[in-house]
Amino acid sequence: MSKIGAYISWLESFGKLDISKYGNDFLRTWDKDKDSIIAVQKLAQLCKELFYSNTSAKVFNSGVAVSIFRDKSTRTKYSYATAANNLGLEIELLDETKSQISHGETVIETANMLSFLTKVIGIRDDKFLGVGHTYQVEVTKAVDFGYKEGILAQRPTVINLQCDEDHPTQSLSDLSFLANHFHGLENLKGKKLVMSWAYSPSYGKPMSVPQGIIGLLPRFGVDVTLAYPEGYNLIPEIEKNAAVQAEKNGSQFQIVHDMKDAFKDADIVYPKSWASYDVMRQRTELLKKNDDKGLEELEKRTLADSRKYKDWTCTEDHMSLTRNALYMHCLPADITGVSCKEGEVQDTVFDKFRKETYTEASYKPFVITAMMLLGQYGVHTLDIIKMILERDQKIVQ
Repeated sequence: MSKIGAYISWLESFGKLDISKYGNDFLRTWDKDKDSIIAVQKLAQLCKELFYSNTSAKVFNSGVAVSIFRDKSTRTKYSYATAANNLGLEIELLDETKSQISHGETVIETANMLSFLTKVIGIRDDKFLGVGHTYQVEVTKAVDFGYKEGILAQRPTVINLQCDEDHPTQSLSDLSFLANHFHGLENLKGKKLVMSWAYSPSYGKPMSVPQGIIGLLPRFGVDVTLAYPEGYNLIPEIEKNAAVQAEKNGSQFQIVHDMKDAFKDADIVYPKSWASYDVMRQRTELLKKNDDKGLEELEKRTLADSRKYKDWTCTEDHMSLTRNALYMHCLPADITGVSCKEGEVQDTVFDKFRKETYTEASYKPFVITAMMLLGQYGVHTLDIIKMILERDQKIVQ
């Protein structure tokens, strides 16, 4: 098929999707209907192809994309910035320590004051269990007020760049990568993916990546096995939701407590460390109280406990149990003998899949680009894409 033919086929395929329920924001994948999820995946793929063919996707003549990062970031921070630039927006990082937020300014006031020329607000807030998602919802309500009251000329799109519950830009990057790797979303049905806890010498890693995976992939027919040592469970409601999604979509979801048993006959493995739900609950309460001593004691207990499970690491032996499985990771991985003495993955395994994990990460700027476009243009997104293609003479009406 010619390039023009491929674009026309894409337009026809995208046009069949019902994106009327997409809404302004993207906070959690399980809040979106399936067509909205597919729309992000398809649009991300197209945006990536346009970028690689040096086709400008700039649709904004002015405007700002504000980012609020309450935790460290490399891939997501720069993916957000490049997505904004790709569409013609200026990026502005809000440093809360240097704003009136540090003096007690309310969420509704802050959200409106930074949104006069703002098209998109991206937020990472994953440190506090029960706080991050709630804060993002508060921001959406605040900008709703500002727009409805005529204070804001436009309603900014709010995008979850990771919270305590979900990491949708990551899970949708993973979905996009898998769709490309297996040559179509339809080919994911029946594939076995193992989302496994893995040993790490660090402490307090969020649960949002594994929760994002188990919340999304069963909806596309992937049989998901969640593996972790006893006591390292995720948020119970999200585990239950994964089971419900699997039942609704004809896939399977199970929880096991043996890593090697989980890896048997797997098509995809995703070994990743996280702090347990119970530890994150304790950590949140101690952080709220500024209890440094309590935090130090919790960290010591947690690290001592995790050392009991050093054998939960992705090795060549583990991979030999699979069906020549694809290894995935959100990065950075704790690589044994490279970034740490003992970690999530054996160096030879990671080296074998270095290209794949980097390719997996490469979808994130375009997933965020897609979320920005859909959040701002909604049902008119297809018209915007046609404009981009016609402007660059990729297609001619």
